[in-house]
Amino acid sequence: MQTTSTTGRLRAVLGTAAALSVLILAACSSDSSEPEASDEMSEPATDSTGDEMMEAIDVTVGLIPILDVGPIYLGVEQGFFEEEGLNLNLELAQGGSFIIPSVSQGDYEFGFSNVTSLILATANGVGLEAVGPGASTNGTEEDMAAVLTPADSGISTAKDLEGKKVGVNALANVNTATINQMVRDDGGDPSKVTYVELPFPDIVPAIVSGDIDAGQVVEPFRTAGVNQDLVSIGSNFLAMSPTFMIAEYFTSSDFAAENPDAVAGFSAALAKSFEYATANPDEVRSIVLTYTRMDEETANAVRLPGWPSEIDAASVDLQAELAVTDGTLSEIPDLSNLK
Repeated sequence: MQTTSTTGRLRAVLGTAAALSVLILAACSSDSSEPEASDEMSEPATDSTGDEMMEAIDVTVGLIPILDVGPIYLGVEQGFFEEEGLNLNLELAQGGSFIIPSVSQGDYEFGFSNVTSLILATANGVGLEAVGPGASTNGTEEDMAAVLTPADSGISTAKDLEGKKVGVNALANVNTATINQMVRDDGGDPSKVTYVELPFPDIVPAIVSGDIDAGQVVEPFRTAGVNQDLVSIGSNFLAMSPTFMIAEYFTSSDFAAENPDAVAGFSAALAKSFEYATANPDEVRSIVLTYTRMDEETANAVRLPGWPSEIDAASVDLQAELAVTDGTLSEIPDLSNLK
């Protein structure tokens, strides 16, 4: 079998905002939920010293409705962004590669995406600037990501994925790149893996029905799959590094140049949000119920990712190297914008 072409994804990265497909992920089904937007501010914003600031700036942030983005919802709730003079509208999409065109064209001021998609966009001339880390592995064996398969599938290691159909939420992104490396490290040939693009909520049902042989998922879909007797052959993220940075928050180069104070404020509030989320995991488990249809039992069972205090340049470099190894890129571009 052959790997699926990445041409479609590159077009999606550089496509128009009309290509954005707003899908709301569910814990165990494909039902949609409405994105939460922050309340309109009626009082002047104040900074962390209590000094009155200018009227808050309205900004839209494109997100994926997964556990990883819980801290930004907590940050809005705690007033961290308001303190920096920002009024956030949070909108949800299927994947980071769908968010990139909206940010680059100015429909969103900020976005959340996996690092590999940001690297591919940069290589294709899309002007982007990272403003903070997104999420990482948590440094333990209890990772929030997994490659799942039925217990009787005959797949027990990454090499066994040769000749199999593997579901991923997007092609030519961090998931395909890291699974490919898992296969190589296990002595296999990733060119013999066929990737099937599916929204996260559809991956576990597709494995259970036999439409695909295995699938890569993150929480809460890892827990949902385990609860349906699927087994994990490992975390494709943890296989890269105990503290592998999977995603970043970003803005367009134009917005960064024209609104340096807003970017600085967003980065500062994001850092506060990450610190708060790390210190208050129970609040993360509660807030996730407000922007997905995850039930409380699942929220209490899921594994939390790590939320690093700064961008991990080594993770950016590794993902660029994997893209070259896979043939997705011919050479590594200047990635100073993502570090």
